[in-house]
Amino acid sequence: MITEQNVTSVIGSTAVGTDGKLGTVGEVFLDDETGRPEWATVQTGLFGTKEAFVPLADADLSGRDLRVPYDKDKVKNAPHIASDGHLSPAEEEELYRYYGVGFGNGTAPVADTTSQGTVGQGTVGQGTVGHDTSGPTTDDAMTRSEEHLEVGTRQVESGRARLRKYVVTENVTQTAPVSHEEVRLEREPITDANVGSAPDGPTISEEEHEVVLHAETPVVAKEAVPVERVRLDTETVTEQQTVTEQVRKEQIELDADADVRRS
Repeated sequence: MITEQNVTSVIGSTAVGTDGKLGTVGEVFLDDETGRPEWATVQTGLFGTKEAFVPLADADLSGRDLRVPYDKDKVKNAPHIASDGHLSPAEEEELYRYYGVGFGNGTAPVADTTSQGTVGQGTVGQGTVGHDTSGPTTDDAMTRSEEHLEVGTRQVESGRARLRKYVVTENVTQTAPVSHEEVRLEREPITDANVGSAPDGPTISEEEHEVVLHAETPVVAKEAVPVERVRLDTETVTEQQTVTEQVRKEQIELDADADVRRS
């Protein structure tokens, strides 16, 4: 059952009929005398370009869904009435007749608001209900509400990092000691002591004597050895980020004749 206390929850909710979603609730109309919610406008059509009236007599608010006992065609084909702030008794009677509410067809009875006056309108943009607060169902105080900003966090993927191994070639220079043989000419004079070991042969002749020289040359060998282990790891860094968002709040001001104002 929709009451005056949960009207603000109805505004902006999703209207759901017997065969699925009907649209978004735009405005709520209250009875001027009793303050009871009587009608709601549902934004239907492409991008919510049309508005249709739905009675709240048998409606029920479940979370953010306003459930009504009508299908899409019933609501879509309702009499087109401009939501210009009030419903006249004739307009309201036309809607009652269309929906069969209060005319003895087994649906829930509704008070005869058409004989008591017009019906007030709820304002969507401000989330308030514009009706006389001095009626029999209200007290002498007005409640002011405002939105508070609550900021939380959720985890999203911000990027990826990967390890990739590839081969590069560079020149390495090292010094190694190498040795080689060089020929050296030695002369030994013939003396009385070594004359006996002098080679025999012609006194005057031509001869050749050959010596093989040796030298060391560098030899290079390469071996692959492990030198390091590399892995990826993550760390959490916390920083402060400023979030700016619009919030709404109600303001209350005094509107009275000049002769009744007090400083």
